[in-house]
Amino acid sequence: MATWNLEETRHHLLICNGGSCMKQQADEVTQAIRDEISALGAKKQIHTTRTRCNGRCTDACVVIAYPEGVWYKEMTPELGRELVRKQLAGERLEEHTVYSYDRRFIATGRSVAGKDKPTS
Repeated sequence: MATWNLEETRHHLLICNGGSCMKQQADEVTQAIRDEISALGAKKQIHTTRTRCNGRCTDACVVIAYPEGVWYKEMTPELGRELVRKQLAGERLEEHTVYSYDRRFIATGRSVAGKDKPTS
């Protein structure tokens, strides 16, 4: 098990590996993202984490980019590679953005609104 030094990390990509996302190539998306990071020599700048379900199954496969707080939908291996390049350039995959963060999550209207969480 590794414990990475993250001092040079500028981006953290959370790649959903929940059930619905796995049915939509989450494994392949994860590998494509990691391969592109390696190919571009960006291992110190971009850290990746596989997650369990992120609760946006309709949008599978989901990738979340921090520190920007941007949620991406319908990711494919090719879009995963493109996302890495966009992250390094300070850009977004606008057409796949579901939420962005500005002191709270702002819906883009590019996906279903989703259910309200219970308050009790």
